Amino acid sequence: MTYEDICYDVDQRVATITFNRPHRLNAFTAQTYLEVTDAVNRAAWDREIGVIVLTGAGNRAFGVGGDSAVSKGDRVGTGVGIVGNGVEFLQTAIRDAPKPVIAKVRGYAIGSANVLVTLCDLAIASETAVFGQAGPKMGSVDPGFGTALLARVVGEKKAREIWYLCRKYSAREALEMGLVNAVVSDDELDEEVRIWCAEINAKSPTALALAKRSFNADTEHIRGIGQLAFQGLALYLRTDESREGGNALREKRTPDFRAAMP
Repeated sequence: MTYEDICYDVDQRVATITFNRPHRLNAFTAQTYLEVTDAVNRAAWDREIGVIVLTGAGNRAFGVGGDSAVSKGDRVGTGVGIVGNGVEFLQTAIRDAPKPVIAKVRGYAIGSANVLVTLCDLAIASETAVFGQAGPKMGSVDPGFGTALLARVVGEKKAREIWYLCRKYSAREALEMGLVNAVVSDDELDEEVRIWCAEINAKSPTALALAKRSFNADTEHIRGIGQLAFQGLALYLRTDESREGGNALREKRTPDFRAAMP
């Protein structure tokens, strides 16, 4: 595949996949999801690669979820996957890769980008990083790994707070809740990730794959729950209530979800 939205680089047995849409704060379109999924699968089954790193171009954002210029309801039934962007295929690729996937986070990691951080095996953040979910503010939700796995990672009460209130959290707060493994200064982030990758690459690839499979087995049922819930989400995304979030953002006003309810 020829990539337009991402960069794919390999160095010292580490594949780095960079979301390359800094002009949109690395927001994802369906094309971005397709490319990142392809790149993760490409690295996952390359025996010369031991670690996969996901990161965002520029200093402002790891990613901010779906591109608000694209209506969620309009893509359902016209793109790929259940909700039209193929997000479930990327989630599956990260989970199924038989090697550690690390999120290297600078700036905002909001919405589906925060879900990617949750899904990655490890996460290392710059002190500039900001985390949070925005779904209920925008008329959307991740009803699978983004909610259920997050509860395993940060605890049930904290996960509900993150989704119900849609607040933003600093890198230090993310470290305290267990969403990330380490926080370093921005100028130390690249070197810190390099060190972690080198340590991982010194270990047995087969032992690491077995460990990852074992960890995933405990939460694999979430995949089935997510598939079922995404079918319901696909219906919700076509309602006026769901569209109200994006419409309000584009019109620069406060959304009125209750008025838009069926």
